[in-house]
Amino acid sequence: MKKFYVSVVSVAMLTALAACGADEEQNEGAETGADEGTEETVDEDDDAADAEGDDAASGEVTIEHDLGETTVPVNPETVVSFDFALTDSIRALDGNVSGIPQANNVPGYLSEFEGSVEDVGSLFEPNFELINEMQPDVIFISGRASESYDELSEIAPTVFLAVDNENYMESFESNMNVLGEIFDAQDEVDTQLSEINDMIAGINERAEESEQDALILSADEGAASAYGIGSRFGFIHDVLGIPAADTEISAESHGENVSFEYIADVEPDYIFILDRGATVGSDAEASATEVINNELVERTPAHQNDNIVELDGDYWYLSGGGLESVRGMIENIEAGYEAE
Repeated sequence: MKKFYVSVVSVAMLTALAACGADEEQNEGAETGADEGTEETVDEDDDAADAEGDDAASGEVTIEHDLGETTVPVNPETVVSFDFALTDSIRALDGNVSGIPQANNVPGYLSEFEGSVEDVGSLFEPNFELINEMQPDVIFISGRASESYDELSEIAPTVFLAVDNENYMESFESNMNVLGEIFDAQDEVDTQLSEINDMIAGINERAEESEQDALILSADEGAASAYGIGSRFGFIHDVLGIPAADTEISAESHGENVSFEYIADVEPDYIFILDRGATVGSDAEASATEVINNELVERTPAHQNDNIVELDGDYWYLSGGGLESVRGMIENIEAGYEAE
């Protein structure tokens, strides 16, 4: 009986051990299967996320602008630009430009586009027939081509982006962020805007430490026009912080006609002057140099201290408001503004 009892107990123990082993293997298999299933699900989720990212990169984005709302493809291949600032920005973001207006003066720094892309007319008179043949993915315009918005919109998605001179940096940065969305280049936009703002801060610091003021002039055909706060060249005062010699100049788009006596009376410490005639290819003999060397202008502190800075017409007049042109504008001032 003792032997039989021991045998029964032994068999029961072996059976229990075997059952436990089976349970452990089953649990281990279940855990392994769960892990494998989780990994597979994660992989599928990653693939789905990648696919979603690809869709976003090749999808569409809806842009709200001052003339309406426009849906455009992300990373458009065929792009027509009627604004040189937007053209230089697209190039800076490695985007493609297929057509620009070449009937007007193309800025020298954008000369690579002359003859290498379609000539889509002038800034004020687009070649609608050619643009229609191109079937662009998107058309960019600003103020000069704004009257053609409706007709261009019938051909392709058209986006209006212009700089507001009274809110320059806000509108400029907004425009660049729109391009960042469209060309899937927001990181690059952020980087470049940060660099530009650092450059601006450097001139702001100089201006704050100085009491010297400035007068902005445009010269053409022997005459001079003055620009002040909030004007098309008001960037010098409004953004760079250089005080205006005359705070009463109206913010007219073409400036306020002034005499040489006026310039002498204002007595600016600095004169920033744009040779409009040379910029637009005028046949006029008088240039900025001739205006500056007038005997009345020679009496100003700006002339006597050699503080006359010529503005680069490519950046300041033909373009302005682009990633490349704004940088060029700032560098132009940096080179000539000592701010003693």
